Amino acid sequence: MKHSHHYIYDSDKCEFVPITYPKHEEAVHTFSVWIISGVVFASLCIAILSHNFGSPAEIALKAENNRLIEHLESTRTVIQSLEQEVQSIANMDNEMYRSVLGMEVIAEDERVPGTGGADPYAEFDVYSQDASDILKWTASRLDNLERRVNVQKMSFKEIQSYYNENNERLRHLPAIRPLHGVLLSGFGMRIHPVFRYKRMHEGIDFRADIGTDIHATGDGVVEFAGRRGTYGNLLIIDHGFGYKTRYAHLSGFADGIRPGTRVERGELVGYTGNTGVTNGPHLHYEVRFNGQPVDPLNYLFADTTPEEYMMYQEVARNNPTSMD
Repeated sequence: MKHSHHYIYDSDKCEFVPITYPKHEEAVHTFSVWIISGVVFASLCIAILSHNFGSPAEIALKAENNRLIEHLESTRTVIQSLEQEVQSIANMDNEMYRSVLGMEVIAEDERVPGTGGADPYAEFDVYSQDASDILKWTASRLDNLERRVNVQKMSFKEIQSYYNENNERLRHLPAIRPLHGVLLSGFGMRIHPVFRYKRMHEGIDFRADIGTDIHATGDGVVEFAGRRGTYGNLLIIDHGFGYKTRYAHLSGFADGIRPGTRVERGELVGYTGNTGVTNGPHLHYEVRFNGQPVDPLNYLFADTTPEEYMMYQEVARNNPTSMD
């Protein structure tokens, strides 16, 4: 930058005279001007970026928050899956354990006690709207799950206590599977495999090769062991307390099994077969209470896990045809 055009008034000469600088001062002056201009420009850029995008620290924090929100969003599926499992256990608790044992079922509003009072999750209001919403949703659902699990624990303790107090009656309850086989068809309206018409299927069908062991599902007395119509070889056990079980299409009976024989739960009573009107070897199993057929799936609680029970229910819902 040249300064030859800068002037100063000389009172002695009564005229303006040009100002001259030494070369090193001129270089320092020029360098200083550029430094100051650069600092001002950089400060202006930083101010604009900070206003529109935030500081580097703020940008990094926003990126971290976004990742955390994405992670919390991914937990929704996990939490919803857990809720479905807990609900399935609650349904089985009411429909299987409590109904079969004659205990009062637990109402849904009792399984999910309310929190009440002011907003229990107001502490999350300090965060952004998106973060606050997902944190409140997650905390609420987890609290809900914790309450449901605690109620379920108390329910199981109550059932265990009831079982211990009513052990004599429960030994006669048909509470186990008659054999360990794959469920083929469930209880309810089904299409007959031979006659091809829809009618009430009063039991459930287990797949089994001819000669597979069949066990009594509860203590009782043999009421009938012989041939009966489309059932083929049929075994009926009277368990008392209004319960009877039927085992149909057998290939034969175990030694000593005849009317009047006392049997215990788990005792060998017969062998699967293909007698009567069937679509192949299997066991047709029925549970009757006070003379009326009831769904045997609701009585398979002594040796059936919740996962197996849900699998059996799925098969029963989706297979429209029975084996007999």
